[in-house]
Amino acid sequence: MRIDKLNGMEVLNIVCELVIPILIFGLLFAVGKYIYNTKLANNNSRLLNPMEYLPVEELETLKQVYYLVIMLIFFIFIIYIMIVEGKEIFPIAILQIILSLYIALTLDYDSWNNKILFFLLVPYESIMLIITNQYLTLWPIYVIHIFVYAYFIKVYFDKFRHYTKTNGLGITIILLFTVVVVSFIITILAEGVEPLNSMVMVSNAFTSNGYAVLGQSGIGKLNSLLLVWSGYILSGVGTATLTATILMKHNQKREKELNKRLDELESLIKNNQK
Repeated sequence: MRIDKLNGMEVLNIVCELVIPILIFGLLFAVGKYIYNTKLANNNSRLLNPMEYLPVEELETLKQVYYLVIMLIFFIFIIYIMIVEGKEIFPIAILQIILSLYIALTLDYDSWNNKILFFLLVPYESIMLIITNQYLTLWPIYVIHIFVYAYFIKVYFDKFRHYTKTNGLGITIILLFTVVVVSFIITILAEGVEPLNSMVMVSNAFTSNGYAVLGQSGIGKLNSLLLVWSGYILSGVGTATLTATILMKHNQKREKELNKRLDELESLIKNNQK
């Protein structure tokens, strides 16, 4: 009787670990879809238009970076799944829910493959961790997510390659990304820190802000990453804008000189004809 009761509790636990995350994720998905369809899809606000803030050249580079960053985040998720006991697991769990929701909102559900992917994307472990403060007992979910995240790394690498080739852009950004990823892995191994701390340390070192972990809490460290890379991007925007302004003024000056010479030539031709 005791064994039957234990088995019943195990079955109930398995059902809860599968059903509750699906219901919560489904609700978040419905809210996100509603906000996009009613508020963002036909919104022409200047505040939401990146062209208002950044030069076209910068946007093209940032689109490349966007694909690579998504790949890196999925790679970090895979590392955390393998480590599991990381101290900063809660902010990573929140990030996993946000990114999984974003990817789910971008999928085309006319395909049955994407409908299946939706359920594979559900961050079961993160939702249950936040709700119960305990790790998921269904270890096959962890294994499935490793393969799902590896699949999306390939998908976004293919998107990066297609976007780069279509727009005639260089792949120098790959070298930068490789340096960051290799340094990220080396820092984990050499310094004995977990992935989030390693990412903060590498980001600070790369942007010349030192080699320390800025932020005491997990959320603080994510905020530190946001500030560091936002500042790095905006500094690049300033440089690009200044360069564009200098080139524009130079071209305007050349244009005036050329127009002046054309006027003089036209005047000479008219005088010759007379």
